[in-house]
Amino acid sequence: MKAIVAHAAKDLRIEDYPQPEPGAGQVLIRMKAGGICGSDLHYYNHGGFGPITLKQPMVLGHEVAGVIERLGKGVDTLAVGQLVAISPSRPCSACEYCDDGLPNHCLNMRFYGSAMPFPHIQGAFQEWLVADVAQCAVADGLTAAEAAMAEPLSVVLHAAKQAGDLLGKKVLVTGCGPIGALAVLVARAAGAAQIVATDITDFTLNKAREIGADVTHNVADHPDALEVYSSGKGHFEVLFECTGVGPVVSSTIPSMRPRATIVQLGLGGDMTLPIQAMTAKELNFKGSFRFHAEFFSAIELMRSGRLDVTPLVTHTLSLADTIRAFELASDRTQALKIQIAFS
Repeated sequence: MKAIVAHAAKDLRIEDYPQPEPGAGQVLIRMKAGGICGSDLHYYNHGGFGPITLKQPMVLGHEVAGVIERLGKGVDTLAVGQLVAISPSRPCSACEYCDDGLPNHCLNMRFYGSAMPFPHIQGAFQEWLVADVAQCAVADGLTAAEAAMAEPLSVVLHAAKQAGDLLGKKVLVTGCGPIGALAVLVARAAGAAQIVATDITDFTLNKAREIGADVTHNVADHPDALEVYSSGKGHFEVLFECTGVGPVVSSTIPSMRPRATIVQLGLGGDMTLPIQAMTAKELNFKGSFRFHAEFFSAIELMRSGRLDVTPLVTHTLSLADTIRAFELASDRTQALKIQIAFS
């Protein structure tokens, strides 16, 4: 079978791997769709991000969906032919953090396509994948493209839990890539009174307005766009920060109301923040990292029609066009979520 393997920055190869066989409690899945994530792009463009770097070849990918082709021994809750979204989150269920109900912080997490541990955890961008039953969310009624959006949607659902009640709140979203766009979508569904979004490309900002942002600002063209929200000690009650860029975070502080909540989703290098200004406003700064239980909620929200993610998938390319897909996914002037069609 074919798999998409990162060897180093700009060294991405389609390689032959042996087809896996399902064991007890597992299923064999024929991959249908896989979305290119920001972390995949970091591995492709830079060989990693921050202290996380490729030390060996690694199969990329963790936003995937496919069709069950074979059941392992003892599997009776799934059926051949079912479309499933596959959660990449595989906590050990035995460490202290799993015991404390924090599986996203598992000490022995096996998250698809991650170079955090060594040996690296191989990813899911392969034509055939064996997954545990517990990872599989039945996606009846969805397309494979929609089902593969469950993972990034789960990231934002976890962040929304960190933010708390959004009903009637004034929300700022910085960065309108796929995660920022999903933050707009989730905040609108949760009853936010106003959503303002910022980015540096008109393409992403137009998409943000299409899916529910009330106001958008291109901060590349207008770097001081947020100043209008800074009078009276600020305007916004919640920030979903999706860039991971220190100066962007700092620029938002004057526009945040006292005791507002900042939820940091964007991951980049380390950053310096205006802690004294944040302290004076009694701001709540919360990190948001991965997810676990939210994966199945994401599928149900899409199946119920409460969240429509289809406008975010702007391009689908074949496995043979993988390099072009990664290059296109790196260009926010013309693409948002790029998916690879495996079959």
